[in-house]
Amino acid sequence: MSDYKLGEVETRFAELIWENEPLGSGELVRLCAEKLGWKKSTTYTVLRKLCEKGYFRNEGGAVTSLISREGMQAQESRRFVEDSFGGSLPAFFAAFTSEKKLSDGDVAEIRRMIDDYGKETSK
Repeated sequence: MSDYKLGEVETRFAELIWENEPLGSGELVRLCAEKLGWKKSTTYTVLRKLCEKGYFRNEGGAVTSLISREGMQAQESRRFVEDSFGGSLPAFFAAFTSEKKLSDGDVAEIRRMIDDYGKETSK
């Protein structure tokens, strides 16, 4: 998969697929007309482009994702930290918490995530 970033319209398109997959390409055309105001040709052009990028598959008229919504969010989050903070998660965290107070629940969840990560990497 390429290191391609989905634009706003492509993200809305991807959301339609994630929310309804697996779905027939004809159903995708109908959804895009209804939700995005797209013509059939626009839907197939965007679908082809995102299939070529490795995000979706259109085989036998069935459209499915090759990356989950969560996978996409993780990829975009990593790119943001890399681009904005030189890849430093501590620098991102310091910037984030300088403007936003974390709740006790947030702190407990972050500690749990760090502890779980430590257990996984020490195996």
